[in-house]
Amino acid sequence: MIEIKNVTKLFGVLRALDSLSFNVTEGSVFGLVGSNGAGKSTLLRVINGVFEPDGGEVIIDGENSFENPSVKAKCAFIPDFPYFYNGSTIENTAYAYRQLFPNWDEEYYKKLCTVFPINPKAKIINMSKGMQRQAALILALSTRPSYLFLDEIFDGLDPVIRQHVKKIIIENVTDRKMTVMIASHNLRELEDICDHIGMLHKGGVVEEKELDTLKLGIHKVQIAFNTPIDESVFDGLDVINKKRQGSLFSLTIRGDAEDFMPKLEALEPAFLEALPLTLEEVFINEMEGVGYDINNIN
Repeated sequence: MIEIKNVTKLFGVLRALDSLSFNVTEGSVFGLVGSNGAGKSTLLRVINGVFEPDGGEVIIDGENSFENPSVKAKCAFIPDFPYFYNGSTIENTAYAYRQLFPNWDEEYYKKLCTVFPINPKAKIINMSKGMQRQAALILALSTRPSYLFLDEIFDGLDPVIRQHVKKIIIENVTDRKMTVMIASHNLRELEDICDHIGMLHKGGVVEEKELDTLKLGIHKVQIAFNTPIDESVFDGLDVINKKRQGSLFSLTIRGDAEDFMPKLEALEPAFLEALPLTLEEVFINEMEGVGYDINNIN
C-alpha cells in the first residue's frame, strides 16, 4: 500500500505539490491525470525517491520511501523520458539489473524479449521513442516489482504494442497483485486499464475515486420539450454545465440518476436521455469546476 501524506514539493517559489494526500491500495491500477503542470510527474519522482519532499512523507508498505533501499528494491519507475547511457543495450543493462534487484526473473526477461519486437543487443539510444519505452518496460517488469510507476508510457507506442503493454500489466496485477500508478494525458487508454483515478490540479487533489464511481457520479442529459420552458426548472439539480439549442437542453448533472431522473420526468419532456460520461468528459468537467478555463486556452 502507498500512503501519500501531506506531501509538498517546492522548486524555488513554485509549489509543485501542495499538501497532497491520498492512498493507493495494493493490486490496483491507479491512473494519475491532471492539467499541464499539475504535478503528476513530480509526484511519481517523489514517491520513487528521486526528489525529497519539502513537507510530508510517502509510506510504502509501512516504510518511508526516500533513500530506502529495501523499498526501492521492489519499485520500478519509467519516467516520461527513460534515461540510458550512450552504450546501453537491453542486454548489458539487464546484466546490471541482475545485481541490483533481488527479484530479477531471468525466465520472464527472456520471455519479454520475445514478446516485444526489439533487438536486445541494439543500442537503446538509437531506437525510436516507442522502442525505448519498450526496452524500459522489458527491464522494469523483469525485476518483478511490487510497485510499477509509469509516466506517459503509451506515448510513441503503436496500437498493437499498446495492447500488449496493457495485457502484460493486467497479467502482473492479476497474478502477483502488483500495484501500478500511470500518469498520462491519454485518458482513453487509462479508461481501458485503470480501476482508480486521481485528478490533480495546481499540485492538489481535485478528485480521487474508483473509476466506475467517478464516471457514474456525473451524467450528460439531453432533454427536449414541446412547449417553451423556463430554465429555472433545473434549479433544484446540481447542474455543472448547461447548453440550449431551441427546445433541446444538454445538461451535465452531478449525482445519482435514480435521484434526478424522476424530477426531470415530472417535467413531462418530449425526449429525455441520460448517459454516464467518458473519463475525458469527466476530466473536462472537473477541471472547469476548479477554474481551468477550457475555452480560453491560448
